[in-house]
Amino acid sequence: MQLTLATFNVNGIRARKDLLLDWVSSTQPDIVCLQETKAQDKDFPAGPFEEMGYNIAYRGQKSFNGVALLSKLPLTEVVTDLPGDGPEAQARVAAAKVAGVYIINTYVPQGQEVGAPAFEHKLEFLSRVRDWLAGEFSAHDPLIWAGDLNIAPTDADVHDPKRMEGKVTCHPAERKLLQESKDWGLTDLFRMHHPEDIQYTFWDYRLPASFKRNLGWRIDFILATKPLADACMDCWVDSEPRGRVKPSDHTPVLARFDWDL
Repeated sequence: MQLTLATFNVNGIRARKDLLLDWVSSTQPDIVCLQETKAQDKDFPAGPFEEMGYNIAYRGQKSFNGVALLSKLPLTEVVTDLPGDGPEAQARVAAAKVAGVYIINTYVPQGQEVGAPAFEHKLEFLSRVRDWLAGEFSAHDPLIWAGDLNIAPTDADVHDPKRMEGKVTCHPAERKLLQESKDWGLTDLFRMHHPEDIQYTFWDYRLPASFKRNLGWRIDFILATKPLADACMDCWVDSEPRGRVKPSDHTPVLARFDWDL
């Protein structure tokens, strides 16, 4: 069967609910990984998505972070934290098995600035994801890691690499940790299908007319182990939602699979 998976940092699911509902209704992805929902669990607007046929797993917190998985297929083995997380851990992980495929949806910390405690937290988070993959999974397992990873892996993934050199999202330490997870056995599906394309997924609100000027970053990803990379028919960025009224500062990334596993 063919299935489509999407990842989308919505930057506030209540503020962007109508936009998201319209986009999901028109696009009909089978699985949606959402980040930065910014809503406590009691305030998550599950009803409209359930009416559209989605099963939902989510973990939120007030005003910050928050992740969710929407799936037209059953969600099993749901977890909403990294191994070893305590009760005060930020809401940054929602993972589950769907049709035999384990899907990890993360909202990686942004990091603020190099040297700040938030940057060290970002490196720790990436290290823990890497260790989780290596410790609990095999690169031969059908697995997807998707979400806002807050890293531009190469200079081709940021509009002004000289200005961003050594700064957060482009720092060698975070790029190295992401590469270590990829070396474990993950393929960047967009780059697999579009090795030379300059395409971004995030345009900063604070930069004047950043979307119109295409001054962006590619920091949202769908990464997959070999069984799913081999099954991936295409992976693309849908920039249309970023051009709408009151959009998120991110836009969705989608991948289509011949999911006969």
